[in-house]
Amino acid sequence: MSSSSTTGFKKFDSAIASDSEMDESESARPQPPLRRSSSLFSLTSKEDLPKPDESEYIHFIDDERHFSLIRNLHMADFITLLNGFSGFYSIISCLRYTLTGKSNYVQRAHFFIVLGIFFDFFDGKVARLRNKSSLMGQELDSLADLISFGVSPATIAFAIGFQTTVDVLILAFWVLCGLTRLARFNISTNNIPKDHTGKTKYFEGLPIPTNLFWVGVMAFLVYKDWIHQDLPLGTVLQGTSFEFHLLSIGLFIQGCGEISKSLKIPKP
Repeated sequence: MSSSSTTGFKKFDSAIASDSEMDESESARPQPPLRRSSSLFSLTSKEDLPKPDESEYIHFIDDERHFSLIRNLHMADFITLLNGFSGFYSIISCLRYTLTGKSNYVQRAHFFIVLGIFFDFFDGKVARLRNKSSLMGQELDSLADLISFGVSPATIAFAIGFQTTVDVLILAFWVLCGLTRLARFNISTNNIPKDHTGKTKYFEGLPIPTNLFWVGVMAFLVYKDWIHQDLPLGTVLQGTSFEFHLLSIGLFIQGCGEISKSLKIPKP
């Protein structure tokens, strides 16, 4: 197999050139991040991690060992899976709340979403500490985020009273917007303009973790016991097939912000 026939990995050709041979545009072109030794300083680095090279990709595809999938996971990947677990357990807690009516279960659902945020933040730190990127890392991260910050918050919203037909359709729209936002990120992240360190300059649309704003709102509603029939602002079109809670409009707007292409949020 020739090197030109394998994979879609970018290669950076090295060349020796004098200052007179390099024009201004070439000298200003962002260079691929260098592989740094693992250290605590890498935790605060804003550089992208070194990408897996072609040989790692081929090894992953051709690995025929038993449990090869598990063997090829990195430490950061296991932390990402804990993010997915947190989102799943939040959903289970919501189901227990709907079965028992005990508010401690819905409070637990909020807690596990917050725990998911911790794992979502920590997996990147571990990857930088070890100075290793994973072939499956980005995909796992997106899927875990969908569970923890997409499906789980929508499940909480349903459990505390957003249960009319229109409410459920809006919740579905909210989740699907998060899903498409994550898919677009995986496709377009390499094409978003980057600064001199190789870090993308902005988010295209609201990142799905911004759904935590509504998680906080719902946690406050649970704390005040403003749920079910006592949800603030009440419903409109009562007694019809189009009845819905006014608060659900906020979830609809949030979803629109996630799929927006014109909304560009600078990265800190």
